[in-house]
Amino acid sequence: MAGGCPPSQKGTNMQSNPPGPKAKFFVGHMNEFQNDKLPFFQSLHQYGDISRFWFGPFPAYYIASPDYIHQVLVTDADKMNKSRALKGAFNVAIGNGIFLNDGDSWKRQRKLVQPAFHTKRIGAYADTMVEYTQRMMTNWRDGDTLEINETMSGLTMKIISKTLFDADLPHDVEEISDAITEILQVVGIRLQSIMFAPDWMPTSNNRKLKRGVEKLDRIIQRFVDDRRASSEDKGDLLSMLLAAQDEDGTGMNDKQVRDEAMTLFGAGHETTAVALTWALYLLSQHPEAEAKLRQEVASVLDGRPATLADLPNMPYSEMLVKETMRLYPPAWGTSRDVTEDIEIGGYPVKKGSPVVMSFHAMHRDPRYWDEPERFNPERFTPENEKRIPKYVYLPFGAGPRVCIGNMFAMMEARLILATIAQNFTLSLVPGHPIEADPIFTLRPKYGMPMVLHRRVPVVPSESALEAARN
Repeated sequence: MAGGCPPSQKGTNMQSNPPGPKAKFFVGHMNEFQNDKLPFFQSLHQYGDISRFWFGPFPAYYIASPDYIHQVLVTDADKMNKSRALKGAFNVAIGNGIFLNDGDSWKRQRKLVQPAFHTKRIGAYADTMVEYTQRMMTNWRDGDTLEINETMSGLTMKIISKTLFDADLPHDVEEISDAITEILQVVGIRLQSIMFAPDWMPTSNNRKLKRGVEKLDRIIQRFVDDRRASSEDKGDLLSMLLAAQDEDGTGMNDKQVRDEAMTLFGAGHETTAVALTWALYLLSQHPEAEAKLRQEVASVLDGRPATLADLPNMPYSEMLVKETMRLYPPAWGTSRDVTEDIEIGGYPVKKGSPVVMSFHAMHRDPRYWDEPERFNPERFTPENEKRIPKYVYLPFGAGPRVCIGNMFAMMEARLILATIAQNFTLSLVPGHPIEADPIFTLRPKYGMPMVLHRRVPVVPSESALEAARN
């Protein structure tokens, strides 16, 4: 596989440490990490496929090789736990769901949750995704300016509320949205901090977090109580969570259902909303790509709503979403804490040490990508995709903890983009600054104000119609 150890790192180095940048006394590299995470991690690539940096007085290891990423996420996955930093930031909000859980408890929960994301199950949600996008656009007017990140977040929030809880009442969705917004604001602040106040301390942020969690807990418990009382399968994810059972017939208790629901809420709307925001931005900057998307949509759909069955006939929409997530992966990186002494690249990594990966940096590493800064959806044609080394492209992670909702997210992003492309193109407000902000997800730091332009229907070319028929 491409991307093995550089010559200086081959062999065993069990009495030494990996190279890395010079650290400041006590604070280490926390200033660089906090001020500009993305360039900081990209700068570590100069030290080789494994390097060492410092979170204050504590060493951490950065890996920049597909071989080592495979080791951490796949072959040695049972020697890794989710990092203490992530658990500290998220635990109050999402509890012990599959995002934070570890060990045998995680394996049990993953097995119970997995059927909710079976292909046939999530396929039933396609019509909801298209319908809610069409509803959203009934309020769009030619020439209006929208904050598109907020708009996409609102849309995906409504979709996850419907598909998770069968919640369609405006009051329920508004309450859920308000609670999630409060929770994510505080979690974002925690992820940016070296230290934050313990949960029991009544700071303003802790009070806001507690308020959001309690509000969401009440809503979720009401849905759970109603569903347990009726025993009705409404075709939503909650029905699947409540019906899930181990081999011995044991299911999830209310706390476990709550934690998984909170996890799905947080991941199920935020990451897709961010991916859609960046996709619409990139289309606005690349009119040739926008034209290809509109031509494909017109030739396949001919003005009717998109369906799940249409997606195999719209390959460009998939290529476009994949290339968007290469340049702007919503989940821009991850970390693990080592649970026993191990070796990576011939270097000792002691128990308890954090191991960090930046998917954003891997997606732009010139060793694996030609012109890595260029937007080029054709990288993901079937022929080209086969040439991408494994564990270089990681928008959903990898290994046993690969994102459980990856198929749901891809389906949602493609259907929403196709539905928008039938009716509108969007242009960035002139002069607006664009900078990626790596907090929990890779959001646009200054928002994404975009102008709506209603489009006349595209008349598909004969070649496009022939391609769609075949």
